[in-house]
Amino acid sequence: MVVLTPYMKTRLFNYIVYGFAIIGFTLVTGYLLLTFSFTNTRGIIDTQTKTFLGTTYKKDEYFFFPLTHTKEWIAFRIAVAKDIAMIDVVSQETGIPSRVLVAVLVPEQMRLFYTDRPIFKKFFEPLKILGSQSQFSWGIFGIKEETALAVESHLRDSRSPYYLGKKFESKLLYTDLNRGTSSERFSRITDQHNHRYSYLYAALYIAQIEKQWKGASHPVDTRPEILATLWNLGFSKSKPNGNPQSGGAEIDINGTKYSFGSLAKDFYYSDEMIELFPR
Repeated sequence: MVVLTPYMKTRLFNYIVYGFAIIGFTLVTGYLLLTFSFTNTRGIIDTQTKTFLGTTYKKDEYFFFPLTHTKEWIAFRIAVAKDIAMIDVVSQETGIPSRVLVAVLVPEQMRLFYTDRPIFKKFFEPLKILGSQSQFSWGIFGIKEETALAVESHLRDSRSPYYLGKKFESKLLYTDLNRGTSSERFSRITDQHNHRYSYLYAALYIAQIEKQWKGASHPVDTRPEILATLWNLGFSKSKPNGNPQSGGAEIDINGTKYSFGSLAKDFYYSDEMIELFPR
């Protein structure tokens, strides 16, 4: 049995008091740091908040694009620059700014580049070309046939909320009716050497969505993330409202998850290719 001397008792008491004092100081310090946000770090919560609550950007304010130095982005940047003249023509024809059109293309191409790695490494990266699909989805924008058909139908239906006016009715006329419109539609959109119709269908879709939302008194022409989201989700999900949400398909890029809309928004408000596609 250990017998504590008066000196040992005093030392033990002091240790206990000091221990509680240290614990108390640590807890109070932690509380103050949390209360005054000294421990805040920029992470996935901030990214999600920006995406889904719709952060407002100033006209001349630019943000860093997270994929800037990746080989996938470098390949895309070189490839899309080859189409700049074509994109500008489609932009003038439809009234859709070239940067909005490219912003919608960005997540589609990044999804393709990052999911189909063998083809990217074998073709897209060395040749610096845009990925073009030809099965369930077509062309560089991954256009589904039902989407293409809907775009064509809306151009000619004056009762449709997507109707753009008489001058647009002849935008997608077919040149050879004997050949069959389905065959010509497929050939136009999947042409790897001429992306004009891919850009045109995408731009007309965006214009029709803008028309629908403006007609419902909820314009989204200044919301590239919403336009990209609605492109990804399709006409059936386009329901005008006062609080549209960015989202769409999830794109996993090296472990970081982006939504279709957020990736379009990150590009649009960055300074990437701003000299080619101004905003």
